[in-house]
Amino acid sequence: MLVINIHDAKTQFSKLVEAVSQGDEIVIARAGKPAARLVPITPKKTVRQPGALKGKLQIADDFDASLPNEIQSAFEGD
Repeated sequence: MLVINIHDAKTQFSKLVEAVSQGDEIVIARAGKPAARLVPITPKKTVRQPGALKGKLQIADDFDASLPNEIQSAFEGD
């Protein structure tokens, strides 16, 4: 873990962000006392739950019915 003062952090911010993206942790100090911590973001793993939308969606009874001729011909380029 690297400790760096605020002034140096401002002048080297891009390098610090790169170091953090590689997994390092950086403490930013003010007058030698820790003031903030720069850490990498860890993506949250979302847990999929089957059936979570049950009862919230409706599918029309004619969902898979044939399209009207004029729309079907537009898709087919006729």
